Amino acid sequence: MSIYDKASLVQIPSGYKSGTLYSVVPNDADGDFDYSGGTNGTRVNKDGLIETVAVDTPRLNYPLLNGVVQSNPTLLLEPSRTNRITDTEGWGGFSEVQAVLSNNTSITAPDGSTLGIKTLTSSSTTQPRIEWRGIAVPASATTYVWSVFVKKGTTRYVALSHFSDDTQWAVFDLDNGVIQDEAGSDVPAKIENYGNGWYRISKGATITTGQSTNYFKLTIATPSSPSVGVSGETVNIWGFQIEIGLYVSSFIPTTTVGSITTRGADDCVDAQADFNDAEGVLYVNAKINDPSDADDNDFSLGDGSFISNSVEISFRNPLGLVQTIVGKCAIDGSTLSLTNTTITDQSIKHDLYHKVAYQYKQADFKMFVNGFKIGTSTYNDIFASGVLSRVSFEGNGTSSTKFRGETKELMTFNSAMTDIELETLTSYRSFNSMAKELLFTIE
Repeated sequence: MSIYDKASLVQIPSGYKSGTLYSVVPNDADGDFDYSGGTNGTRVNKDGLIETVAVDTPRLNYPLLNGVVQSNPTLLLEPSRTNRITDTEGWGGFSEVQAVLSNNTSITAPDGSTLGIKTLTSSSTTQPRIEWRGIAVPASATTYVWSVFVKKGTTRYVALSHFSDDTQWAVFDLDNGVIQDEAGSDVPAKIENYGNGWYRISKGATITTGQSTNYFKLTIATPSSPSVGVSGETVNIWGFQIEIGLYVSSFIPTTTVGSITTRGADDCVDAQADFNDAEGVLYVNAKINDPSDADDNDFSLGDGSFISNSVEISFRNPLGLVQTIVGKCAIDGSTLSLTNTTITDQSIKHDLYHKVAYQYKQADFKMFVNGFKIGTSTYNDIFASGVLSRVSFEGNGTSSTKFRGETKELMTFNSAMTDIELETLTSYRSFNSMAKELLFTIE
């Protein structure tokens, strides 16, 4: 018998319908999660294409590794976000500066269509660009992140920047798919390979009210500066997005000139099964996407009443690419925080997957992360019979600690485990398996 055969609830993203995410175990409706999405959202489908899913339909997102779609999807859960760009296919509202923007229907976009693709052609060496102005800034300083899909024409380098003095910018190398150079640390630049020659590039900045140079730019640039361009070069672009936040979220298409589009938040809660109150294990394999969220990003097995009785795994405060993973138990309102483990940028980044197991058993609480035991406790108490009743992608009984990210596995077990079993559960079976799961490139 394998460890997985001992599981009382198994959620490996696979089956769904409107309002429901199916669990593998148990195989009745009690084990399924209630899902709500509020509005249409997008995902990467099994063919590696961006597609829109229906309202209240779980988004099973297929990861891309070097532009190649992977075989197993993850459950994508995100907060509400608004794309401040209107009409992403018609491209209304842009200004062309020493460059010309023209339609291009000869290539295929990341969603599989030929709609909304433009070619930007530079006509000067003085920052040939398109720019977007008129984004309303709230009364306090607000951080925006902007992104666009780009495919090489003749130019090797493009840049995203903000402000006339370019204090926040990044130059991207489209030959090698890397960030060539960057200035400003408000939001780290990012480049993602979407296959078929397309990259999604992003950068962000904090904007203060009344700033006179409130505009965003995409430039055909030189290797080390967004202010110096190259004349007569081209780049293909699609799907511009500007959103408030400290990370780029899934693509939000807008279709109406003059109207912005908001994607609603995802909620996934209330799966039920036969849980053992005396001993067991809560296990997740997941990553958070938001390096700015000051709230906890929680998974919980509990009674549904705020902190009264629960087992929780919490991904906390990853700002600056430093992440804390906490395992905690609340027994009749008395909280046992098992461990506070900081995982830094030098070892494992915030946006990579972590395999975490928390065991609860009287006088034998312990926690494993990525194959290592990182905390134990001999706390001499345990849950009363019949207390544990539900599993959710949020803290026990509180919506303020919803998990925001991607999940490969969420499981519960109705018996305690040996250290060897927990090490096996949270480890990778080979170096190649680890590299593939963490979306590393092996050269």
